[in-house]
Amino acid sequence: MDGAYDDRDGKIWMDGQLLDWRDAKVHVLTHALHYASSVFEGERCYNGKIFKDREHAERLHFSANCLDFQIPYTVDELIAAKAETLQANGLTDAYVRAFAWRGAGPDMGVASARNPVRTAIAVWSWGNYYGDAKTKGAKLDIAKWKRPSPETIPHQAKAAGLYMICTMSKHAAEAKGCSDAMMFDYRGYVAEATGANIFFVKDGEVHTPKPDCFLNGLTRQTVVGMLRDKGVTVHERHIMPEELESFQQCWLTGTAAEVTPVGQIGDYNFEVGKLTLDIAADYEKLVRA
Repeated sequence: MDGAYDDRDGKIWMDGQLLDWRDAKVHVLTHALHYASSVFEGERCYNGKIFKDREHAERLHFSANCLDFQIPYTVDELIAAKAETLQANGLTDAYVRAFAWRGAGPDMGVASARNPVRTAIAVWSWGNYYGDAKTKGAKLDIAKWKRPSPETIPHQAKAAGLYMICTMSKHAAEAKGCSDAMMFDYRGYVAEATGANIFFVKDGEVHTPKPDCFLNGLTRQTVVGMLRDKGVTVHERHIMPEELESFQQCWLTGTAAEVTPVGQIGDYNFEVGKLTLDIAADYEKLVRA
């Protein structure tokens, strides 16, 4: 499917009904557009089955609660709506975007408790998030923006506003010929990429940042479990910038990224090694099982 995302054929589920793609619209005074009162999920459907379907629906509810609103559809209703949307679009392999936001209503200031909560689901075909990086290894810039302290944001939520510095960092990275940026956190530790968690390999053991100020991704959790099942030692810990030089392999994880090898971060180079390729292949098998 090509073209602008507001001008396509297909159906989008919105507030309990399927609408023609081009008719799924909101008013310009929608609260979320002004104050980022929006949460979302990125999911992938493989062979007609959404990977971690229920966990994604549960996290959408959790994120909404973190932002002090309630989604007007149960987890089971969201699961059914996702299936309905996939079927309506004739897709069995697709990216699934479920989201909820404070809509337009009687409030148009920061506070908006009286405004209705809206919910929508869109699905589309989406290939490799980082293009040919799965074989060559992605090239990452180092972002100037840092993941903020958990005292300043609900970092456990998948909330739209938390991605503002990610967009800026990714634009800066792309302008330098990179496909993404790695971010440090407010303390100066390695955190994550703009839309994916990060893993490193040193002497056969895996090191990954402790998710104490950024989203602990479902793909991240899955890969940590897979590594431990394989008998690989995984260290979830704070990683200092100067340690990047000592790591031999690196990869990213995320619903869109899946498992993507990294070949370079700033001036540091990594091999697309056996463990990276093994875990990418294992993940591919798992999601299609």
